[in-house]
Amino acid sequence: MGIIGWIILGLLAGAIAKLLLPGRDPGGLVGTTVIGIVGAFVGGWLSAHFLDRPVQHQFFDLATWGAAIGGSLALLIAYRIFFGNSRD
Repeated sequence: MGIIGWIILGLLAGAIAKLLLPGRDPGGLVGTTVIGIVGAFVGGWLSAHFLDRPVQHQFFDLATWGAAIGGSLALLIAYRIFFGNSRD
């Protein structure tokens, strides 16, 4: 899967992470989108290096989606911890 595929996967993973963690984020839509894209890359890298589960070259692989969504969730949680949650 090329860089464009990872960006599209990141956008979708960021949207799914946002659905799983509703609320207003300090960065808004753009910040959440960037977190989704970076989270997809981080999740894929962590999966390949530490879990010995390299991401597949197919867009519709369940493990690839899980890694991307998990990375997006982790970055979204870290972002809210460090930059505050505007729900308060």
